[in-house]
Amino acid sequence: MPSPLRTGLLAAARSKRLERMASRIALTRKVVDRFVAGETEQQALATSRDILASGRFITIDHLGEDTTDTAQATATVQAYLSLLSALAPLAGRQAAADGPRPVEVSLKLSALGQFLGADGDRIALENAHKIAAAADEAGVWVTVDAEDHTTTDSTLSIVRELRSDFPHLGTVLQAYLKRTEADCADLSGPGSRIRLCKGAYAEPPSVAHQGDAVDEAYGRCLRVLMNGRGYPMVATHDPAMVEAGLRLAAESGRSSDEYELQMLYGIRDTEQLRLVGQQRQLRVYLPYGTEWYGYFMRRLAEKPANLALFLRALTSQK
Repeated sequence: MPSPLRTGLLAAARSKRLERMASRIALTRKVVDRFVAGETEQQALATSRDILASGRFITIDHLGEDTTDTAQATATVQAYLSLLSALAPLAGRQAAADGPRPVEVSLKLSALGQFLGADGDRIALENAHKIAAAADEAGVWVTVDAEDHTTTDSTLSIVRELRSDFPHLGTVLQAYLKRTEADCADLSGPGSRIRLCKGAYAEPPSVAHQGDAVDEAYGRCLRVLMNGRGYPMVATHDPAMVEAGLRLAAESGRSSDEYELQMLYGIRDTEQLRLVGQQRQLRVYLPYGTEWYGYFMRRLAEKPANLALFLRALTSQK
């Protein structure tokens, strides 16, 4: 079962009262500023340029989720369209002819209208299609994020529809869900891109592995992806999982441009640069926007050690 600390942090992530309180505390803002690339598009672009200049790739997430208002979903689409317009010159300078795209955006379908009643899936699909079309024009990749398990069927159905027009559209699978090993096999065909993460939501034992079983599931899923025909994206800060990814890539005969590692902005920055120095492809997940609270609390809840990690990072660049 999830620990009381994890359960409490995830419950706090959905509390508007606690969000208002946290936003007024100077220390909280100092921590957030280290792990969120600002609240504006201009701040996100400035950070993006710095990361790209270091040899790393980026995936930018305009923060927001669980939208139940049509106008808010439309505003999120417009934010992405504006961002993509600004990213186009940067993406064009960075992209190789046929290799991985260094610039990417990440989308949450719940921010695009997935929860807007009976028409939610259609609205989210239409909104995601608009963003994917603009990204294609800009030379930017798109990956659809995972959310809690109740949205998985809807999300993967929308992803399959989008892939008919955008074959390189990526999606996220969460290793702690018991269904994910089968989803990896199903979705890792030619041209696919799968970001594998451990999982960041409080899920019941009926649908999700718990404790050490999550690491074991991650390893099994990673093997499926590396032996598949797509482009695996190994999203983890766990040194054991990073090494497993590198080992499985070598065993499957993948060259360095046939998979990538991914880490969050502000976490293990020195290790990110070390891996890039070893000619590893590494993408930084770069969140920005005013809706930072839920994202931040889930990062703390992913495992208890993250709370100490975030606090240590205030005084260390490691």
